[in-house]
Amino acid sequence: MAKLKIKKGDQVIIIAGRDKGKKGEVLKSLPEENRVLVAGVNIIKKHQKPGKMSAGGIVAKESSIHISNVAHIDPKSGGATRAGIKVLKDGKKIRYAKKSGEDIG
Repeated sequence: MAKLKIKKGDQVIIIAGRDKGKKGEVLKSLPEENRVLVAGVNIIKKHQKPGKMSAGGIVAKESSIHISNVAHIDPKSGGATRAGIKVLKDGKKIRYAKKSGEDIG
């Protein structure tokens, strides 16, 4: 199992599939399955039984998407970029966009 470079809260762009070009924030990372949950992307309709908290019916919700189909958004250009890791002088590690060299939050 490889360590994912995309984490919860990151801004990503979809680079393949039916939602190609859409942008969103990572809601959840599933490293054991190599998948992420992105807000507003890969929407599915699920038939749900009524419960104590919610009424039943057909509910639209996000489904996970494979990690290979998403990329970080470059802070400068707004396009897709890869993430790299820099070690600062004080030994702290930060992630940066390889296209522009800017830090990724």
